[in-house]
Amino acid sequence: MDQAEQLRLHLQKMNKPYAKSIAVISGKGGVGKSNFSVNFAVRLVKNEKRVLVLDLDIGYGNIDILIGQSSDASILDFFNQKKELDEMIHSGPGGFDFISGGTGLSYLFKMEKRQFDFFFSKLEALFNKYDYIIFDMGAGMTAESLRFILSADELMVVTTPEPTSITDAYSAIKQISLHDKSIPISIVVNRSDHAKAARETSVKMQAAIEKFLAMKASYAGWMPDDRFVSQAVIRQMPFTLLFPNSAASRALHEIADNYLDKGNKDLNFHVKTVSFLSKMSQLFRGGGC
Repeated sequence: MDQAEQLRLHLQKMNKPYAKSIAVISGKGGVGKSNFSVNFAVRLVKNEKRVLVLDLDIGYGNIDILIGQSSDASILDFFNQKKELDEMIHSGPGGFDFISGGTGLSYLFKMEKRQFDFFFSKLEALFNKYDYIIFDMGAGMTAESLRFILSADELMVVTTPEPTSITDAYSAIKQISLHDKSIPISIVVNRSDHAKAARETSVKMQAAIEKFLAMKASYAGWMPDDRFVSQAVIRQMPFTLLFPNSAASRALHEIADNYLDKGNKDLNFHVKTVSFLSKMSQLFRGGGC
């Protein structure tokens, strides 16, 4: 009996809800993915959810930079077995917790088996502690990041209406489709001039995903190109906290609130009790991807 199966039985006995894992991805950098992850987490906390943001752009993370906090430890320290996972967790503005991805890495991080086993052994506590764990993935896709993405309960794909951004986001989904066509996908259109343009962007992507990849994708919502967002980045605070009445904040609130409403209506929202750990164990130990 592997660790994931033991955890499943343990949680069944406790009848305890299990954290839902969300991988936030984009086809390329610079589309506002990390900013979305942070502010989405803030809004979930406003709705009385316990949220952890895990920056998985390992060695090149920017979550702590976005919120103006200098972390004394990052996920790299954990993987090097210098510190425990609990020591990596910091409290962010608005009440969400986060684990820094670390910065200044001069090489591409590759997780070894011993590092994965160490990480996996510590995950149970996190999935018991939180309602949502958000994986803020780096731009591009390595073997390690793809395994995390495929292990998640669902994906949120952030794009802009620009053709290059749409193409890159589609390419990322295509790569995922080669391994799993059943993972739920929702599209967030950022920096759109208006709602109609954002909806048209999503419709085009959804049609292409269904036609050429034989997958389904839903539309999560859109955010405008708002000058208050860049001001918040400069001041290193989530824009939903610094400018709560801005157009971007109102749009983000709508995305998060609709997401939670959908979850409340979906009886299967938390059914996959240990899907993340089960899939992660299989992909890493089985050498998938």
